[in-house]
Formats: sequence, C-alpha cells, structure tokens
Amino acid sequence: MQAQRDCLNAAAELISDIPGAVFDLGLGNGRTFDHLRETLPGREVFVFDRVVNANPKSTPDEDHLFLGEVVDQLAAQQDRFVGGVALVHSDLGTGTAEDAPLTAALIPLLRPLLAGGAVLVANNPFPDAGWELLPLPDGVPAERYFMYRVSA
Repeated sequence: MQAQRDCLNAAAELISDIPGAVFDLGLGNGRTFDHLRETLPGREVFVFDRVVNANPKSTPDEDHLFLGEVVDQLAAQQDRFVGGVALVHSDLGTGTAEDAPLTAALIPLLRPLLAGGAVLVANNPFPDAGWELLPLPDGVPAERYFMYRVSA
C-alpha cells in the first residue's frame, strides 16, 4: 500500500496544472478511492470495477461508478471523457505477466481519454510509444508499480 500511495502522491503533483478527471480502475476495498478523493479534492474520481465489495463510505455514488468489465465500461465512456482524464490509477489483475492481455486491451481505450501530460499509475506495465515511463518515487521498488506520462 505504501508504494501505491507514494506513486499516487507523486502523480497528484505531476498533474497539478492539468485539468481533468481521475479514473480508478479497480475499487477493491475502497482505500485507494478514499486516498484519491483526499489527495485530489477538486477532481471528480470515477471508479470502474466488476462488483462493489467496499465499505459504503468508501464507495462512489452511482454517477461516479461504472460496474461491469472494465474494457466494456471504458469503451462505453469514450465520447464522454475524450481528452478529459488527467490521472488513471490501474490496480487490475494480479500484477504479473499474466495480465498482459488485459493491459494490451486497455491501452487503446485509455489513449483517447487521456489529456496531454496525464499520468498513469499501475500495478502492471502499460507499454505505449506515446507514454513516457517515469522514475518511481524514492523507496518504491522497481517493477512494484509503474508510472507513465502521456505526451503533451
């Protein structure tokens, strides 16, 4: 959890001058959603997950929650959010090479949504020619998390 928080805190600083929404892919127990709301209070945080297993206090309202397969839900939101997302946090899958097909499916869906200079923080690599791999904050082990910046 500390590595994730350190990366998200660094990302929040990197997007301070970039307008846009925040996407949290994978609600889980809701701790990351809570952290994003506290760290970025002026931003709308939208969550994508299959089901809700979080405490109700850590669950977004229905206007900020997209339930179902993340690939389907992101595809359905293309027109609404095109170029309007400043930060994406992805905590999907197991964080292993087995997740490569999922991340490969997400890249073309995320690409049009991300604002220039947006940041992606993920538990899996998201290789894309237009995304710069960023150094991790001090203390975060290599390949524990990945941070990318979208070309401006």
